[in-house]
Amino acid sequence: MKAICFYFQIHQPFRLKRYRFFDIGNDHYYYDDFANDDIVTRIAQRSYIPAAESLLRMIEASKGKFKCALSITGTALEQFEQYVPEFIDLLKKLADTGCVEFLAETYAHSLSSLADPEEFASQVKLHDEKIKELFGQTPKVLRNTELIYSDELAPHILSMGYKGVITEGAKHILGWKSPNYVYNAASAPKLKILLKNNKFSDDISDRFSNTSWEEYPLTADKYINWIASTPAEEQIVNLFMNLEVFGDFQPRETGIFQFLEALPRFAEEHGIEFWTPTTAVTKLKPVAELSILHPISWADEARDTSAWLGNKLQNEAFNKLYSVSERVRLCEDRRLKQDWLYLQGADHFFYMSTKNMHDGSVHSQFSPYDTPFDAFTNYMNVLADFIVRVEEQYPMSIDNEELSSLLTTIRNQEREIEALNKEAESMRKNIEHFNEEHLLREKADAQPAPKAPAKRACKPKAEKTEKSEAKPKRTRKTKADAGEKSAE
Repeated sequence: MKAICFYFQIHQPFRLKRYRFFDIGNDHYYYDDFANDDIVTRIAQRSYIPAAESLLRMIEASKGKFKCALSITGTALEQFEQYVPEFIDLLKKLADTGCVEFLAETYAHSLSSLADPEEFASQVKLHDEKIKELFGQTPKVLRNTELIYSDELAPHILSMGYKGVITEGAKHILGWKSPNYVYNAASAPKLKILLKNNKFSDDISDRFSNTSWEEYPLTADKYINWIASTPAEEQIVNLFMNLEVFGDFQPRETGIFQFLEALPRFAEEHGIEFWTPTTAVTKLKPVAELSILHPISWADEARDTSAWLGNKLQNEAFNKLYSVSERVRLCEDRRLKQDWLYLQGADHFFYMSTKNMHDGSVHSQFSPYDTPFDAFTNYMNVLADFIVRVEEQYPMSIDNEELSSLLTTIRNQEREIEALNKEAESMRKNIEHFNEEHLLREKADAQPAPKAPAKRACKPKAEKTEKSEAKPKRTRKTKADAGEKSAE
């Protein structure tokens, strides 16, 4: 039995507005709301919504046999909630089918896994909570930002409770091995690894509408035949790509949606199933350990992290940002923490890349800036203002350990004060209750005597009592008299 594991990535960053040097210290709002609204809405209408509708039709037409996975960043979900709520409704419908799995990842699509393990774990947890809140699922497989993975990360991912991780099937890592198997991590053998099949994934995402490609046009039956012809022992073909491929990278006019919707029918003819990542790591046993000493990703030909940290500009901005991570974690300023998340987006560093900057590379195509230097200058201006705000709460003159100790003492004192305040509040309520009862008693004592009608109502009873008391006296007197008479 052979299976296809589809995974679609959805991410949108909070883009920064033009922020000048003179704005530092004066303007603490950093985002281009107009651009964010325009871009997110446009891509949703052109790609995300029709693609989601296609996935729903595929699930219904196959009677639940078609299955896939989605990985959506927290920053994208926030913008969909704000600008395109109808897409959130579509995603909920997909979740309700039981055929779509939502993967774990960093909330802000950040590079925190390369700099700060504690921040990485915190963001993944925050993302899981968002997925649970919106779609009712608890992710079991992790997809790190840009498929970044290394041996160093594996123990952390396993300790966070995930069964598997998906990453790039890079040639320099695999060598002669095939990506069409499940592997386990060398540094954490219980963690299973799913690898992207580059050839089959790129046939759709990059080459589908390329008229100079020797296999053009690509049809669903041809594509499924290629997958069916892979060696029988290779049980899983992982197709990982951005959902924007459908309708944006590959426009609707190319027939990309018809191609996608035809895949389940031809797959069934060849006995090929569709699995989610959790199904794959649950059903299949690892064939070997896979060691990845240095971080890999799915970007560029190098398949490393140089797209975000490949030059001095990027590293300067990256190191400056994470130099305040400990202080931001210690603070309780909600707005500061929100900006901290948004500024960690990998896109900000991607725009600073100088790789092949003169040949129309993918970096320049996606950047809102004229040059990488403009991207760096704008980001550093924003970061300078952000750090000023952090220092206002926690001065840089105090080192992290001393600051942590001081904050612990302060928080302990706050808890003691809170307990004393509760005790004082309880005593205050008791005193108020006592005073109320005392006032009620005083009012009762100060009440005037009953009015005349009340006395007349009681008078007959008093007369009867007097008469009844008088009778025994007369009786006793009579008996005494009788006694005296008899004695005489």
